[in-house]
Amino acid sequence: MRHIDLKANLTWHDVVIRVVLVLVTASVIVWFMPRETQQNFKIELGKPWRYADLTAPFDFPIYKSEATLKAQCDSVLRDYEPYYVKNMEMADVKVRDFVQEYNKLTSGGYKDYKSIIANRLHQFYDQGIVDTKEPAINGDDTLRTIRVVIGNTAKSVSLSSTLTPKQAYEKLMGDAMLQSHRDVLTELNLNDFIVPNLIYDKERSEASKQDLIASVPMASGVALSGQKLIDRGTIVDEQKLLLIESFQRESDRRNQSESRFTTTVLGELLYVLLLVTGFTIFLSIFRSDYFDNMRSVIMIYSLIVVFSIAASLMVGHNILHVFIIPFAMVPIFIRVFMDSRTAFMAHTALVLITACVLQHPLEFIAVQITAGLTAILSLRDLSSRSQLLWTAGAVTVASCLMVLALDLITVPSFRNLSFSDYNYLIICGLVLFCSYPLLYIMEKTFGYTSNITLIELSDMNKELLRRMSEVAPGTFQHSIQVSNLGAEIARKIGAKAQLVRTGALYHDIGKIQNPIYYTENQSGGINPHEQISDIESAQIIISHVTEGLKLAEKYNLPDVIKGFISTHHGQGKAKFFYVNYKNAHPDEEVDELLFTYPGPNPFTKEQAILMMADAVEAASRSLPDYTEQSIRSLVDRIIDSMVSDGYFRECPITFRDIQYSKTVLIEKLKTIYHTRISYPELKSNQ
Repeated sequence: MRHIDLKANLTWHDVVIRVVLVLVTASVIVWFMPRETQQNFKIELGKPWRYADLTAPFDFPIYKSEATLKAQCDSVLRDYEPYYVKNMEMADVKVRDFVQEYNKLTSGGYKDYKSIIANRLHQFYDQGIVDTKEPAINGDDTLRTIRVVIGNTAKSVSLSSTLTPKQAYEKLMGDAMLQSHRDVLTELNLNDFIVPNLIYDKERSEASKQDLIASVPMASGVALSGQKLIDRGTIVDEQKLLLIESFQRESDRRNQSESRFTTTVLGELLYVLLLVTGFTIFLSIFRSDYFDNMRSVIMIYSLIVVFSIAASLMVGHNILHVFIIPFAMVPIFIRVFMDSRTAFMAHTALVLITACVLQHPLEFIAVQITAGLTAILSLRDLSSRSQLLWTAGAVTVASCLMVLALDLITVPSFRNLSFSDYNYLIICGLVLFCSYPLLYIMEKTFGYTSNITLIELSDMNKELLRRMSEVAPGTFQHSIQVSNLGAEIARKIGAKAQLVRTGALYHDIGKIQNPIYYTENQSGGINPHEQISDIESAQIIISHVTEGLKLAEKYNLPDVIKGFISTHHGQGKAKFFYVNYKNAHPDEEVDELLFTYPGPNPFTKEQAILMMADAVEAASRSLPDYTEQSIRSLVDRIIDSMVSDGYFRECPITFRDIQYSKTVLIEKLKTIYHTRISYPELKSNQ
């Protein structure tokens, strides 16, 4: 029997690796947690408020709705006056250019109109020519005035008192004094002399617009700290919606500072680290066999990390609802490969970690803990893959009932129930059906063997078992008897019954290679051992272990089954031939390794069970009579000999377990070898 001592099992190197694993696990989870502190409310106008009562933790402004704010901004922008700078030199430059161009004309009649046109151009530039290509003018039908800057002063000018280049040109061409000489005007190309002299000042204009917009208050009131914003079950109307959205907005604004970011990350890291460390301590104290196995530790932590990251990404990117994630898949996998307590503790740690990224976690925790417990209880005795389908259905129903219970506690009547969450839970149940194919992937990835795989391996139509039944029928029957005895012991002492049953069926498959050398397969009084030496006989008998491992490798049997093949004799001896040889050579020093099985000795409770059942079942066949006393004496002698020889020294089996094992073996053998009554013969009347 092995005393579980963590310090003896783990070196400092192993401890450091596990500490690093805990730190890395916590760091990765926190890295993916959403950094924005926006409240994760799903608000539906006209629907009941599904979360807990909401109270303002601080004073915050009640912001106006976007529609109201836009209407008020549009209203104040009616007074908006874009700024234009008046170019005072533009008139002189363009009139001079016109005179020079006009003087090139040779016709004296043309010269009569030079002063008229020059005068008209001065009038236009004094009035102001504004460019319609500028954004402040183009397409804005509401604009009535502009702000004209002359030097250091600015004054409001009616837009109708200014001209566009097109209006100035048409006005000049329509002048009554110039109508008789339109051909001269056309020849002069007057467009070259009519250009905007009111230049749009973008910087001042934008500043003026922003000042007007800033004059519109963003809030319509203030919510005070401690004020009740909304009660659970209250219908969300427009006023409540505005109040909650304002709270969300202000919360987000308050938490954007760098110091807040740092404290948030530190808090999240400490929170996750405490949970992961607590779970690790649980493993090290109560499940040291898993804690010693790095493969088990990595599998559990990988599941926690993957599902935590999935929840963080979904919340951070506001994708659907976190209820869609099948968190119950974690306890399902851990329960199948390990045990219920570890599954529940891992699931609880995962749920509490995930709750950190939710603003209202109580409903989530209640639903997910219920789902996890349902999954664990429904898989307490996994015997077929169809159970996984039933588990998915049971988890879905239990989750929906929990949501219904929480809703009924808070809503005033059935009419106020919201069924949106049930849709997500049903989708989650459908995703849980993926546990069926994923179970196989988990087995191959982490090297585990589920009960389902063990049951499949126990099928008598499997090639290896069928071959053993044909080639070595005696060994086959012996294996079946051992599997029944071992499974009964396992159930009695709380070991893995299906594992023992399957391991027992395959423990002697090496005898297929030389079946006639084993007494259970001999018939007709032929014993080939009579023709060879004790050493050769011992080597053949011992070889069934190595031959069995070769066959297990060839047929891809799981490592856990190979463990039964190699340990069912431990490092014991082929005693019959060993004793024979010593008796025949009393003065010779015997090389005991020639008669010793390669081992190792059992190192799991299930392997110890198989060793006891195998030895007792084989020896029971040689009893001269099957009385309770003879059976009890046989069982006590064989198992006590195993204990005294130290076969169970490295095995986590207790004296109490061994005593229960003896009791089961005695009762079962008494049933198998019970005395039958003699049937009377019918006497003849003659």
